[in-house]
Amino acid sequence: MNKSGSLSTGSTSSATVAGNRSPWRYAMGLAMMALAFGLLLGGLSAWFLGSVALAGLSAAAFTFNFHIPGALVRLFAVGRTMAKYGERLVGHKAALTDQVARRVDLFRAMANTPAVRCTGWQFGDEARLADYLDDVEDLDYAKLRVDLPTATLGAGLIGALIATAIVAPLALLPIGILLVVIASFGMRLARAGANAWGQRRPLQRQGAQRIGMALASTVPLQAEGAWHEAVTNALAPIEEAERAVTAISQQQARVDAWAALLGPSALLGIVGAAWWMGLRTEALLVPVFLAFAWFAFGESMQGLSRILSARFRRQAAQAEIGTWTNAPMPPQSYRSATAHVALLRVTALQRRAPDGRSIGQPVSLHLQAGHPTVLTGASGCGKTSLLKQIAGWTGDDTFVSDAEILNAAARRSASCFCPHDAAILADTWRANLFAPSASEDELWRALAAVEMRERVERDGGLDGWITQDTLSLGEAQRLNVARTILSDKSIMLLDEPTEHVDDDQAVRILNRVLDHLQDRIVVLSSHRALDFPRATTIRL
Repeated sequence: MNKSGSLSTGSTSSATVAGNRSPWRYAMGLAMMALAFGLLLGGLSAWFLGSVALAGLSAAAFTFNFHIPGALVRLFAVGRTMAKYGERLVGHKAALTDQVARRVDLFRAMANTPAVRCTGWQFGDEARLADYLDDVEDLDYAKLRVDLPTATLGAGLIGALIATAIVAPLALLPIGILLVVIASFGMRLARAGANAWGQRRPLQRQGAQRIGMALASTVPLQAEGAWHEAVTNALAPIEEAERAVTAISQQQARVDAWAALLGPSALLGIVGAAWWMGLRTEALLVPVFLAFAWFAFGESMQGLSRILSARFRRQAAQAEIGTWTNAPMPPQSYRSATAHVALLRVTALQRRAPDGRSIGQPVSLHLQAGHPTVLTGASGCGKTSLLKQIAGWTGDDTFVSDAEILNAAARRSASCFCPHDAAILADTWRANLFAPSASEDELWRALAAVEMRERVERDGGLDGWITQDTLSLGEAQRLNVARTILSDKSIMLLDEPTEHVDDDQAVRILNRVLDHLQDRIVVLSSHRALDFPRATTIRL
């Protein structure tokens, strides 16, 4: 998919989400209607029973019209059921519509963001892909699990408190105290849940990684008598994650237990306050109506812990997905901004292995742009080690460059090292060239220089998918050389760049590479003798 195609599809997805607001408004309206019908049903049922009890067998019973309140009870019951199922149907349809559009945008952002490279994401990692799907699902249904219930409970609570302040203001004291207690436990659950849910997945990944390492070393661990300790250490993070989740479940139970007391406590508080105010017989019917409306509202409050749980799961999912969609963009390319280096000199450089051991006799180097240097010698003579030493990877030697001293760190930032074993990402050809700011023409020219253009075109172009196993050793090495061509570092170090390429093709490719890099310092190693114009050969 080209860039313009991606953008247009993303715009379509965003427009789909924006155009899906109408079903959400219907769902919100139906949720409010279901709550209102529930409160009216609870209050009217108690009022109706109280009125019938007061009428008794007296003359008032003959004049009491029970048909209208009885019909209203049935109407509210049917209305509550219809509104509840209607809200679920419309809300789930809206959520699924959003889900389709949002998943397209999220997967595109995850695949395109350079954070993919930084964190080593591979689509072949099934565990990470499953985690990502779980996160997207938590985001998709957050509106149903969090936003709609929160809005309806908030509206119902405000309405109930206002009615209580008018009918039985003394009842606000016990109701307020209980609400504060519920809020306290709820905030504690939210904080603990956010921490636990944020740490759960890293702990599980850590444990899985340790288990994999232990299984890979079963025989030596058992031989050393360390198998039991290794498995125990591997399972410790997973056990810690499960303990945290269990603790969250216990706190959810506490929140639900206190929330379950709200309805009965409000009922007793309102009736008691009305009785204390001197309301009797018919005057008590209105407080009873309100008290049982609170009782019905209390049933809805029993889902508070699930709302809080869905909320901190959404926060954790947003943080995890944010590493793909909202991660700070790295520099536009992998190229260095270090000033151009055209000359490097060092006298009597003691060659060293990566572990610091001395190798052979000291050498003097005079490396100059436009004059490639070829290191030759048998395997094991230290060609790769010397390249790494020049690049600043090994040792702390200093080189002279146009009267400027370059330490190891300075040389690292100015060097491009092309190893002889090419690493291929499970990604596109474009991504494997490591030059995100290069134009398509530059990418194709680099591929043509290493005689890989036809192969890339057969695989579907620059956006074709490749893995380490899909390329031969020679193809992987030529792709590695193409990365060097696309780099603008000053010091180009190529370790056996044509090791898996036949002689004639090697000469053609290296001539093109050296012609392209004639303004850089080029040092390459080779088993075979190479003869290039103005080249210096150092035999190790």
